[in-house]
Amino acid sequence: MAEDVLLSLEPKTLWKYFNEIRKIPRCSKQEEKAAQYVYDIAKKLGYEAVMDHVKNVVVKVPASPGYEDHPPVCLQAHVDMVCEKNSDVEHDFTKDPIQVRIDGEYVKAVGTTLGADNGIGVASLLALLEEEKSFLHPPLELLFTVDEETGMTGAFELKGDFLKARRLINVDSEEEGTIYIGCAGGGDTEIYLPYKKVPAFGKGLSVKVHGLKGGHSGVDIHLGRANAIKLLARALYRLSQEQKVGLSCIFGGNKRNAIPREAEALITVENSEKAMEVLKQCEEEFRIEYEGKEDTVLIEVKDAEVKEVMDVGEKVIWLLMALPHGVLAMNAYIEGLVDTSTNLAVISTTMERVEIFQNSRSSIVSALEDTRRVVEASGRLAGAVVEQKGSYPSWRPNVKSPLLAIAKNSYKEMFGVEPKVMAIHAGLETAVIGSKFPGMDMISVGPTVNFPHSPDERVHIGSVEKFYRYLKELLQKL
Repeated sequence: MAEDVLLSLEPKTLWKYFNEIRKIPRCSKQEEKAAQYVYDIAKKLGYEAVMDHVKNVVVKVPASPGYEDHPPVCLQAHVDMVCEKNSDVEHDFTKDPIQVRIDGEYVKAVGTTLGADNGIGVASLLALLEEEKSFLHPPLELLFTVDEETGMTGAFELKGDFLKARRLINVDSEEEGTIYIGCAGGGDTEIYLPYKKVPAFGKGLSVKVHGLKGGHSGVDIHLGRANAIKLLARALYRLSQEQKVGLSCIFGGNKRNAIPREAEALITVENSEKAMEVLKQCEEEFRIEYEGKEDTVLIEVKDAEVKEVMDVGEKVIWLLMALPHGVLAMNAYIEGLVDTSTNLAVISTTMERVEIFQNSRSSIVSALEDTRRVVEASGRLAGAVVEQKGSYPSWRPNVKSPLLAIAKNSYKEMFGVEPKVMAIHAGLETAVIGSKFPGMDMISVGPTVNFPHSPDERVHIGSVEKFYRYLKELLQKL
């Protein structure tokens, strides 16, 4: 049975709790039962627990004898999970337990997400709670947040008096042996360009850029992959320098946090044969430009019936050319870490307007705001309506962090190698928590979890045992 499989793994207490967590429905925004489970376990074990208005839970653990005067430490995990399944799998996430199996050195689910992100983190904190009298530690606050995966609502709703600790260990990282010390903040820009339809001229064509790899607009942006919307804009701009071009509609991308893999436009041209030559030339140039970064760059051109075009088609092309995309600045201290980037993410055409969505990221507040202003200015110059909602904060890497120094030394003493110290160019709860509780010294650690948010998700069994031992040893040094 799946239950027996998990209960045979080490550390037994941790896997016991993960086995219970996998049975509890906990999709984001539907994780009330998981939060209640954590609260009830804490109460059952005899600890003070508080649940706030959005179901975040904090558990207070007194210090071990001799550690009473040590500053408190907060350990933090989120109770929700991403609920995805393969199309051929029958599974109701509102009631069905996650079915698990062992695949070599890994635990996997059967056709669904496993929920190791962040169920293993939750289980590790509950295991520490049950075993806390078996190792030395400072005063602890175990923080379990809700709705991390769809907006970090739990973290954003934390109140200033919910935590006393100003040292925090997040257990939501997914690479054992790596200590994360920073992440980017971010914010979206929405650009709306109204248009009117006018009669079309010339020959109608469908122009589609596809075959690109795409990727996450944070963690993959440094790879220099092509943006299909930008390539399409470049091709249309080149074409417009040769002859008159009409734009009927344009679409590309589908997620704000993904680099667009495909983009397509319906256009009209005066000379279709010449247009085909120019577009073919663009395709060849793009292939050379992205050699080693993209396996394929295709510009597919087909005849199309186009009766009307936009009166602002030229402005749309100019705007797409002007909007920035890609890495804007690298971090000066952490090799390979992007500091600031922006992603021209989505473009679509409604009956009344062209809609463009851009996502910008930076670990520096001023750089993020400056990037968003550039995007805003580009839109306004084109005569568009521009909307920008509030941004989420960054977690600025602090290589001189006292907590980091202790964490690095503890890891090297235990395992004989230096841990990697990294930051990630994406949003994490730690950034929000740090903004809520000024002066918080933070790191993020965890076991090895591959392919989170997909049915291929898996957790490395050996890394869980190693991570848990390290966590206990680290607490004894604090």
